[in-house]
Amino acid sequence: MPNDPFEKIPAAFVEPLESFLAWLELERGLSKNTLSAYARDLVQCVAFLVKEGVVDWASVESTQISAWMTSLSRADFARSSQARKLSALRMFAKHLVHENIRKDDVTELLGAPKLSRNLPDALTREEVGQLLNAPSAVTPYGLRDRAILELFYSSGLRVSELCGILLQSINLEEGYVRVFGKGSKERVAPIGNAAVKAVQDYITGGRPHFIKPRTGSELFLSQQGRVISRKMVWVLIKEHARRAGIKKTVKPHLLRHSFATHLLEGGADLRAIQEMLGHADISTTQIYTSVNSQRLADEHALYHPRVKN
Repeated sequence: MPNDPFEKIPAAFVEPLESFLAWLELERGLSKNTLSAYARDLVQCVAFLVKEGVVDWASVESTQISAWMTSLSRADFARSSQARKLSALRMFAKHLVHENIRKDDVTELLGAPKLSRNLPDALTREEVGQLLNAPSAVTPYGLRDRAILELFYSSGLRVSELCGILLQSINLEEGYVRVFGKGSKERVAPIGNAAVKAVQDYITGGRPHFIKPRTGSELFLSQQGRVISRKMVWVLIKEHARRAGIKKTVKPHLLRHSFATHLLEGGADLRAIQEMLGHADISTTQIYTSVNSQRLADEHALYHPRVKN
């Protein structure tokens, strides 16, 4: 986060914002990128309030917050962006009450923008098989890429989590890996047998090829011997999908969606999937039940003899 994200707003607004961000960092363990996003959204709100003649947080009225939300809509901000900004402000409003800066929650009566939630796409099991078999099983690059793909699909990891894996974080004998997810929260993710073998093959036959004098203990390495970047992972997954003849746009998160969807289709408990994905809220995981229901509806529409009559 910039050294002084609040340099362009009046001083009366700054101290509560600084204490709020400090609380988010220390108590909630949020990342610097997330803190920067909160700061940007709240500074944007302050800029609007100042134009409305507001002098500090204690004097803000709910109608002014509502007017800010309306201005975002008129400025063609996506509904998801509007919802995110309002979410940041709601949290901050509760902080103001907790710190006795206000007696009331100025956002309490505001409604959230209605979101049209797109269902995540997923690869079929056949497509997953084609993708996982696309990298070479003998070259160092192929061994690395195959291990990356297998681990993505086996453990449902985020791309940032995969890139951050250290050698000491992975236990192939027991079949698990420790990763750090959103907000630097640690969780243990299971690794299936196929992924265990792919990672073993990479560690013994692939990783030594990438090691340079300053190489650290990161599991997945670039050609320069450094930790592989998220951008590079996106590129290699896209390339292997092309080679496998998959027409869908394949990104790292698509493998995570496929992981969750296939587990649910196989009968896994939703709470267990939530834990494996590292979702803080079960409602985030429940979207996969919608995916499954939609697939059933599609199958029904396609094959039921009386649907087309």
